[in-house]
Amino acid sequence: MTGLPTVANLINGEWLRSDHERTVHHKFTGEPIALAYDATPEMVADAVTVAREASRTPLDPPARYEVLRAVADAIAKDRERLALDVARESGFSVKDCLGDTDRAVQTMLTSAEEAKRIDGAVVPIQAAPGFEHRLAFTIRQPVGVVGAITPFNSPLNTVAHKVGPALAAGNAAVVKPSPFTPIAAAALCRMLLEAGLPAGLIGLVLGPGDPVGRALVDDERVDFVTFTGSTAAGKAISARLGMRRATMECGNVSATIVCRDADIASAAQQCSRGAFRKSGQVCTSVQRLYVHADVVDEFLDQLSAAASKLVLGDPEDPATDIGPMISEAAAKRAEEWVNAAVDQGARVVAGGKRSGPMMPPTILVDVAPEARLLCEEVFAPVVSVVPFDDVDAVIEAVNDTPYGLQAGIFTRDLDTALVAARRLRMGGVVINSTSSTRADLMPYGGVKDSGYGTEGPRYAVRDMTEERLILIEPAGGRK
Repeated sequence: MTGLPTVANLINGEWLRSDHERTVHHKFTGEPIALAYDATPEMVADAVTVAREASRTPLDPPARYEVLRAVADAIAKDRERLALDVARESGFSVKDCLGDTDRAVQTMLTSAEEAKRIDGAVVPIQAAPGFEHRLAFTIRQPVGVVGAITPFNSPLNTVAHKVGPALAAGNAAVVKPSPFTPIAAAALCRMLLEAGLPAGLIGLVLGPGDPVGRALVDDERVDFVTFTGSTAAGKAISARLGMRRATMECGNVSATIVCRDADIASAAQQCSRGAFRKSGQVCTSVQRLYVHADVVDEFLDQLSAAASKLVLGDPEDPATDIGPMISEAAAKRAEEWVNAAVDQGARVVAGGKRSGPMMPPTILVDVAPEARLLCEEVFAPVVSVVPFDDVDAVIEAVNDTPYGLQAGIFTRDLDTALVAARRLRMGGVVINSTSSTRADLMPYGGVKDSGYGTEGPRYAVRDMTEERLILIEPAGGRK
């Protein structure tokens, strides 16, 4: 196939093709938009070799700052083109992609600032008997090589969330993006080189999790793995790492609680956005909605009205709110889950029937507790509304899954909010907004099967450095 842009592997500043050509398709039209070249195992090994060598001479913090700040400026300058590229390769509306592009600017800026803030701490060693004459403090050093494995659902900003902190911490990074969405990752790597990053400090290897991601994970010269994706894949990666460190940002069955005293209009609008943006293909997407029985009818009316106003269509159209799912197979699976819930007694209030890869905003009620829609991550624009009467019981229901990424609760009552904050076993609890609320500088990560480690530049930099104790004794001993 000729005339298409190409996306190649980046190793030591060179863009390298392989014999395995992969077509990247426009997720709405199905048309080819680029040719990508899967990395061979030898390419992955070469990328790690180069990164390993480059990591031995890390940039000093001011240089890291300048590079990352320059990339933030470059993203801001090229935001419209980048957003359009992401819309084409992901299927997300250009509205969402512009927002993600602006977020990537902030992610890189915050990472740049964090490069100047890496610090240690004084250890009060004199408090230990026999150590009164000594001095102790800690410093933080780069881990070395960071392997970053990223998903399709935020192909620019999620890459920025991994590469930005890795470089800010003084490491080298090798990125493996989703085979669905390699274009944005390649663009970010290109910007880093143009900003003056030494070639060995950033690598890009393309292809599926097996064999490319597996080769990256299995290379013991990769000191740290940062992964965003499914829980199943996260568990498989963790099992292969041995004593090496990682951040795993995995799945969830995200829940939001709407209490009787909530601002119903605001809650319905926010839940519509939180459930249906990016066709629900977000790990914090609102999937379970627990609404107090006294207001559930009013809430359903407003949620349905908000969903009915969302425009489905070509993601390149500025009027579009919801584009296609990442593939027709993904939409078919979501539709099958909805049909199975209906067979178990659920009622569809809105949506429910796909057209190719397009799945409309779908709202269900009377969903059986054992239905997959309440127990497993659907990763689609599908939300189940469940009435409740007792706050304590609904908190238990929200907790009653293997997952724990984020949850939201709408209430005007401070006591209720504080009880939820303490008792919801989640990485984050959001008051008066949905489970899908996130700012890029905040700590972000889950518990239980939702993973471990923390994203957000400040917190990721800490994870991607090693703490080293320095203990000083005066020459000649006690003085």
